[in-house]
Amino acid sequence: MKPARMIPVVCLILAACLFGAASGVFFALTSDLPQIRSLQEFKPSAVTRMYSSDDILLTELFDEKRNPVPLDRIPSLLKSALLATEDRNFYNHIGVDLKGIARAIIKDIFAGEFAEGASTITQQLAKTLFLTPEKSLSRKIKEAILAIQIERRFAKDEILGLYLNQIYLGSGAYGVESAARIYFGKPIESLDLAQCALIAGLPKAPSRFSPLVNREVAKKRRNAVLKQMLELGIITQGGFHQAAKEPIISEETAQDTQHASYFIDYTKKFLEREIGASLLYKGGLTVKTTLSSKLQKEAETAVETGLSAAKKRMVQARIKAPDPQGALIALDVLSGGILAMVGGKDFVKSPYNRATSAQRQPGSAFKPFVYASAIENGFSQNQMLLDTPAVFRGGRFGEEWRPDNFSGEYLGEITMRKALAISENIPTVRLIEKVGPASVIRFTRKAGIDSPLSPDLSLALGTSEVTLLELTAGYAVFANKGEWVKPECVTEVRNAEGLIIWEMIPEKRVVMTRTGAAIVTDMLRAVIEEGTGKQALQLGRPLAGKTGTTNDFKDALFIGYSPSLVSGVWVGQDIQTSLGNGETGSKAALPIWIDFMKAALADSPYSYFDVSDDGIYLFLDPDTGRLAQEPFEGSVKALFPNTIEIPPD
Repeated sequence: MKPARMIPVVCLILAACLFGAASGVFFALTSDLPQIRSLQEFKPSAVTRMYSSDDILLTELFDEKRNPVPLDRIPSLLKSALLATEDRNFYNHIGVDLKGIARAIIKDIFAGEFAEGASTITQQLAKTLFLTPEKSLSRKIKEAILAIQIERRFAKDEILGLYLNQIYLGSGAYGVESAARIYFGKPIESLDLAQCALIAGLPKAPSRFSPLVNREVAKKRRNAVLKQMLELGIITQGGFHQAAKEPIISEETAQDTQHASYFIDYTKKFLEREIGASLLYKGGLTVKTTLSSKLQKEAETAVETGLSAAKKRMVQARIKAPDPQGALIALDVLSGGILAMVGGKDFVKSPYNRATSAQRQPGSAFKPFVYASAIENGFSQNQMLLDTPAVFRGGRFGEEWRPDNFSGEYLGEITMRKALAISENIPTVRLIEKVGPASVIRFTRKAGIDSPLSPDLSLALGTSEVTLLELTAGYAVFANKGEWVKPECVTEVRNAEGLIIWEMIPEKRVVMTRTGAAIVTDMLRAVIEEGTGKQALQLGRPLAGKTGTTNDFKDALFIGYSPSLVSGVWVGQDIQTSLGNGETGSKAALPIWIDFMKAALADSPYSYFDVSDDGIYLFLDPDTGRLAQEPFEGSVKALFPNTIEIPPD
């Protein structure tokens, strides 16, 4: 073949080789690229919001704080500011800006190193969604290829919308809506020019330019964005000067001081078990809780005040390293909904929830379950019990046991009503001996107390440890016509489309008869009207409850209720040492309970406890047990089953 004729053949072969080499490089670079069409089904993780029952935002839960919003909700000023700073040619290029790349290459050559530059918004989106942040030529080529593929499949506005909802904008914010709420505490559509410019300036260096990190740096960057908008004619000279003078961020942070921290933590753990952590933190859910924001604030204030007073008394009593802790739980009697929860005095310092997790001896606060078990077994509140020093067999370890009355005094024979009202120990031990510890345990199990209970006579005096939540829910049985309702923290969960995906179904069971519950309530009213809880008379409405104090004053409790609300208070030290001599349930816990209930019931209508048709009020001598239909000297009005026989005078 003549040389002249060989030239086209050689060129063809060389072209084929070059094409093959180029194809090899292309396929090598793109063989591991993700499928772009997966973007069509792409759903970014979104923020879950938790609300109180009165629609106050309690907290936001997220894996990445992201609040996707449609493009039409985003202010045009923000879109213009972003395009002015990040990609002025966005609506004209094919995904890559060839002129920009050429300029960047020249700069890199003179700089002597590879630097990030000339990335279009589409390239940034490709990197954010599909690639690692490494700086290399191969990654840059992949980024460009992906950008071109994205541009072929999606409209410009779709790409811009994805970018605005995905880009990281510092301080935990992913997307412009999250940034608006974190930095300014408002939705994206409410931003003004200065705020739009600040957000538009963040993608270049979000951590550095965040106004929560460095306000001066953030201000310089914001004003630089405003200047570019002015140069492009997006804003006027007057608009520029006005926006440049605006403060960089409000002194009021976007995130309010968080209250109800123990409740929020408790609810998060509950929902993780119920619906799974992935859906909870990524699904953009709306969680409606049972919490009352008003009652929660009152509970926190009451506990804080009460613990401050207790610590002052401990200091005066020279208690070593006094550090009283407290807990409060409040439940709706009918629904079981948790209305308020305080698990300690400082969640940040100690997130351990003493209302739901701490198992402590309830002391005399356990006695109502002994008396309720007796009422269900046919005893009546005028039943006489012997209150004298005694030695019992059947203590915790089976040995002889010599309990004492807290007062150190003994009254001989007294009624069940009086024994409970003044919290005498010996009569209560005699009562559990008659009823049987096993019977009391069966009753308390039905009343929702799942903690281990020791089946011996000491159970009567609250020696077995329980949680405050269990104990408080158990008392609700007496207010709720004998029915136990499982405490709940969430009423419903809705998905991002507003559909209910989880709803509270109350778990209930009958524990005792309606009449029996009413009689126990009547006996617990005597605690307040005639016994250890007299301080609560100041509230001036029907209330029932019981104090509790453990050995050496380690734990102080008061559990009490109105017809609609039950609440329990515990005060103690985490190291289980004494609060100090005299720090009883009536001294350390009852004042907190009173402060809370006073505020909680302030706007509630006056109401009465339930009395069934099977009950009858009679007049009782609390010392002798004598009954009559008419009042007599020293008598009190008390409730009995209507089958009771009244002996003639």
